[in-house]
Amino acid sequence: MILGIDEVGRGPWAGPLVVGAVILGDASIPGLTDSKKLSKKMRSKLDILIREQAVAYGLGWVDAKEIDSIGLSQALMLATHRALADIKEPYDKIVIDGTINLLRNHAKSELVETMIKADLYDMNVSAASIIAKVARDTYMEQQDEVYPLYGFANHVGYGTAAHIAAIRENGITPLHRLSFAPLKKYQTKVL
Repeated sequence: MILGIDEVGRGPWAGPLVVGAVILGDASIPGLTDSKKLSKKMRSKLDILIREQAVAYGLGWVDAKEIDSIGLSQALMLATHRALADIKEPYDKIVIDGTINLLRNHAKSELVETMIKADLYDMNVSAASIIAKVARDTYMEQQDEVYPLYGFANHVGYGTAAHIAAIRENGITPLHRLSFAPLKKYQTKVL
């Protein structure tokens, strides 16, 4: 049994970092690939199938305040640990997308294999990528209702021109990562 792990939300200026963890087992779900290569509609369909058919899945969340407090590297490890804590089924191997063992200080560290572009080559990691992206994007769409002046449903926290203009005009929200260099100058203007 392989547990796949992938993260979304490393680069945005606002919103949480989310890590997905999935064991597909014998589930066969056509169309799984890197979540960034899929349309929003396809991701949503696959998210439902993954949650219905996977042996286990989990999500680990780290919010902007935690990211600012502990830094992005530690936040990635914390989110990975949180996602892993959701997994109650046994597994023999953990495949993490990328080159860094985000579980290096964990009891299961010896099971980890890191792989560049694992979300393209391992279906468990693809599934983890998809559920994490759908969960994070859904959360940011909900935050668009709380902070309607920022357009979070459109850019999901990335530093787009529209997002930069909204920050200049309206200041920073509690969703913003004030430790990120482009936002440090706004630290005293939190809504």
